[in-house]
Amino acid sequence: MIARGAFIQDLETKESCGHITGGMDLVSAYAGARCYLLARTDLYQDRHHDFIVTSNWPFDLVRTFGATLVDTQARTSEIRRCLQAFEPSFQDIDRSVGLPDEFSQRVCLIPYNAGHARMVLALLFSKDAFLSHDRLRDVALAAAYYTSRFPEVVSTNDTLSDLTDREVECLSWIGEGKTSDEIALIIGISRNTVNNYITSIMNKTGAKTRSEAVAFAVRQRII
Repeated sequence: MIARGAFIQDLETKESCGHITGGMDLVSAYAGARCYLLARTDLYQDRHHDFIVTSNWPFDLVRTFGATLVDTQARTSEIRRCLQAFEPSFQDIDRSVGLPDEFSQRVCLIPYNAGHARMVLALLFSKDAFLSHDRLRDVALAAAYYTSRFPEVVSTNDTLSDLTDREVECLSWIGEGKTSDEIALIIGISRNTVNNYITSIMNKTGAKTRSEAVAFAVRQRII
């Protein structure tokens, strides 16, 4: 296995090459994984964007099994995202997925933030692979650092925060703890119009609750 010092040095060299794939290949090898999938979970709800950043999975599972994994991460609540960031976890893979026989039926998921982007690294291992929790934590930190060095990967697309001025205003008041009725009175519009704005906000941010929408807006520096 790659020594920690050599891994750091090699990763710095890969960064200078200007291609994210080389560094992720190295990260995967350091973890002892057979292959990896790197995705942005904050892009998953917007189907106009390719949420898969890079992957070397040798089989046609990126859009099927890969999408399922990312969907699970994208639906995680904000508080869980904070608590689980950089913490490796394992998920059993249904045998109907059809992994090659030499692969383990468990996938390692490592969620992390790179700038404002929410990422997840999914690693697949051989059945007989020895897994080191320390190495997986190293991988989480290294992946976060390496990914953040590529602005084209972690930049926030305008459509993700494409809220109208009125929607931002409503969201700001939600952040102050105001109800729909109170916001309607403050802004001078009907309660139904406020609720329509809030529905639009939820759709654009991919949030399930008002609190998640506010958290998204704070993280993206919208409010």
